[in-house]
Amino acid sequence: MSDEPRLPCAILGASGYIGQHFARLLSDHPWFEPPLLGGSARSVGRRLGDLWQLAEPPPVEVENERLRATSPSRLARQGVRVVFSALPSGTAGPVEAEYVRRGISVFSNAADHRMDPSVPLLVPEVNADHLDLVGRRRGGRGLLVTNPNCSTTGLVLALAPIVPLLRPRAVHASTYQSLSGAGYPGVPSLAIADNVVPFIREEEEKMERESARILGTRRGARVVPLPTAFLAHCARVATREGHLEAVTVEATRRPTLASVEGAWTAFDPLATLDLPTAPRPPVLLRPESDRPQPLRDRWAGSPARARGMAAVVGRVRWTPPYLRFFVLSHNAVRGGAGGSVLNAELARARGFLPTRGG
Repeated sequence: MSDEPRLPCAILGASGYIGQHFARLLSDHPWFEPPLLGGSARSVGRRLGDLWQLAEPPPVEVENERLRATSPSRLARQGVRVVFSALPSGTAGPVEAEYVRRGISVFSNAADHRMDPSVPLLVPEVNADHLDLVGRRRGGRGLLVTNPNCSTTGLVLALAPIVPLLRPRAVHASTYQSLSGAGYPGVPSLAIADNVVPFIREEEEKMERESARILGTRRGARVVPLPTAFLAHCARVATREGHLEAVTVEATRRPTLASVEGAWTAFDPLATLDLPTAPRPPVLLRPESDRPQPLRDRWAGSPARARGMAAVVGRVRWTPPYLRFFVLSHNAVRGGAGGSVLNAELARARGFLPTRGG
């Protein structure tokens, strides 16, 4: 695909935490042009560099770009056919639907359309075939693809290689979610200092519904959820980035521990597609007794463009029928902007996106 022109794209909500990660990932992307930056009335006209919140400096390609007012008609006139949505859940739904209706494809980080039957809820290494839910003939409409909740993403990446081996009866997950998962500025300091908050609104329900759907089986135009009970506990902790999860799988089969670990290390279903943001491999198995850790493992993933895109599994214990382990993933990269970018790469590689703008 290196000889094909790069596609013009835009970011909706570019001033926010996830929007800035989109800008970082798309600024020098080999398949997409540096993005047009869409902003709210409060941020339109301001330089992205003046709004920058991430620890890493803004890319030079977009640092001096000013945020613009966007609309489907305006972006269409400019030749944009792909947008990446970092709009907040609750308001994103109708906005994204209007872009799709006007023929612009949307790759969304918001929750509004995740459970729509005809909308792929996608983690490419896990359920790439769910992209076919959109069909090939959309009558001039754009594509709408969502990525899941940030905690769901790490969980299903860790589960996908081992579900066929274990045939789980139930999956229990307790999350230790970083402050950045609440967006910027996040949780008030006096609410989280010296504290753990054992409640994140709608998080547990999202994890349970979305995991069953992503790990389910596509049958024609619908997905049959995985018939496994998912039970989640979600808590906010005082780390900056990276969601850690303690997972217990109640299995109906009893493979060897070596088979389970081998399934994780051999897992690389996107190897032949050469997607720029795909980590190789997508799941890293750590042998140490005290890993993974957010501070040390949240940026796992290679090549360089895939930093933060790998899920890290460790502290594995197998006492049949219970498999216990920890998994860590970067909530804003793998569970946020990077997940959407990878979804767009898969869609383009499979011919669902135009080969050029206009």
